[in-house]
Amino acid sequence: MSLNKNHAPSCSLCQNKQNGTSIFCCLNNDELEALSLGKRNMTFKRGQVIFSEGNQPHGVYCIHSGKVKIHKMGDEGKEQIVRLANTANIIGYRSVLNSNSYYASATAIEDTEVCFISKLTIVNLIKTNSNFSFSLLDLLSDDLKRAEEKITHMAQKHVRERIAEAILLLHEAYGLKADNQTIDSNLTRKEIANIAGTTTETSIRILSEFQKDHIIELVGKEIRILDIKKLFKTANIFD
Repeated sequence: MSLNKNHAPSCSLCQNKQNGTSIFCCLNNDELEALSLGKRNMTFKRGQVIFSEGNQPHGVYCIHSGKVKIHKMGDEGKEQIVRLANTANIIGYRSVLNSNSYYASATAIEDTEVCFISKLTIVNLIKTNSNFSFSLLDLLSDDLKRAEEKITHMAQKHVRERIAEAILLLHEAYGLKADNQTIDSNLTRKEIANIAGTTTETSIRILSEFQKDHIIELVGKEIRILDIKKLFKTANIFD
C-alpha cells in the first residue's frame, strides 16, 4: 500500500461523483470540500490487503478505481468471498457504523486506488445530512438482501447452479469488456470456487462443462459469456 495524496482528485471533480454513482452525490459543496481536505488517497497492488478481519476500523474506503473482494476465513482456513466491490463503492462502512471490528477482509484483485475517510467524518455527515443517512440505509438494506439470498442459494442450490450464479455475479459487479462478451475481471478458478462455496477442482470441472455446452468460453483466466440466457437458466434464475 502507498499513500498518494497529490493524485487524490477533489471530491467535487471526482468522475464517480459527476456520473452519479457515488454515495456522496447528495453532499453540498461545503461538505464535499471538507471531505476532500480530510481524506487520504491510497493505492494497493493486486493481492494487497486493504483491511483485515478482526481489526478495529478507523474509517471507510471509497474505491476511486479498481476492484476489491470482501472475504472471510471459514473452517480450516478456507476463504469465502462474500461480496465484490467496484469503482464508486464504499467498503468497511458497516463496522464503522456499529463500532465493531471488521467482520471480513478486503483485498485488491487488481491495482486499486481508494480514498480513506475517517469515522468522525462519516458520523458527522450522518448527523447533519439526512439524505446521506438514507443513502447508507439503502446500502445496508441492499447488502442484507444479497446476504440473505446467498445463504438461501448456498443451502438449496446444486453446485452447478452456484457456479453459474457466480459468473452472473461477476458480470453484474464488473461488467463486460469492449467486445461485450468478456467479463471485465480475471478472478482465478479458486476465487470463483470461493464465491460459489465449492472446491477449486469442482470449479474447474464445471467451468469446462459450461464451455462444452457453449454457455461460456474460457481464454486463460478470462470468461466470455456466449449464451447469457442459458447461463441464467443454468443458475436457476428467472425474471
